[in-house]
Amino acid sequence: MQLIDIGANLTHTSFAGDLAQVLQRAQAAGVAQLIVTGASAEGSVAAMQLAQAHPDRLFATAGVHPHHASDYDAFTESLLGDLLQNQAVRAGGECGLDYNRNFSPREAQLFAFERQLALCAEHRKPAFLHQRDAHQDFIDVLKNFRSALPAVVVHCFTGVAAELHDYLDLDCHIGITGWICDERRGQHLLPLMPSIPADRLMIETDAPYLLPRTLKPAPKDRRNEPAYLPFVLRTVAHARGESAETLAASTTATARAFFALPPPPA
Repeated sequence: MQLIDIGANLTHTSFAGDLAQVLQRAQAAGVAQLIVTGASAEGSVAAMQLAQAHPDRLFATAGVHPHHASDYDAFTESLLGDLLQNQAVRAGGECGLDYNRNFSPREAQLFAFERQLALCAEHRKPAFLHQRDAHQDFIDVLKNFRSALPAVVVHCFTGVAAELHDYLDLDCHIGITGWICDERRGQHLLPLMPSIPADRLMIETDAPYLLPRTLKPAPKDRRNEPAYLPFVLRTVAHARGESAETLAASTTATARAFFALPPPPA
């Protein structure tokens, strides 16, 4: 099986000491390509540079997460515009709204979200989006831009059926993480999986976060990494009544088309 992890925070400090080994383990687990998430101005530059160091295997997004929306200014916007023109950067984001923690004021989040969607539209790049506890505002903003965007993925979907169908009605793709492997808070996702068309469904680790709880024994440091993507795959496949091989083929084809990825190196 060949997999694509559409969201891994490989520039996180937890990977600083063993990134080469992390990438080796991912490849051994069948993860042929990865999208490195950019979530701040500095982090987006680092994601691009990491992708450039591993051409045809790693790719990047460039964006400002809602937690950092207060830092969004004219310099940030100019920088993101430049990054979105780089061949290694395949999507804008991670951007969106997060009212769960409100690390940035809601007004700042809305401004940064709208500006980044405008950048994606201008540069004809897919949008890699985050939403938590802000569904209606998120939908209202996205509706204003959706027709101008080439593609949209709502990454790390953890919502309810009504939210899922709102996204699908807007022709959004859906990213599923190890949240679905959590018997304490992810069980509601299982019956929703058959509702997602195969050509809209992708999988991701969101490493180093969201370690799949189906991984036994869990690593002592609790760090998630791309090599654990098959645990997400198997849980989603079971929920859809599909084989892991079937889901691997469809999610990989969908991710390759969404991010316009080349074939992985041999």
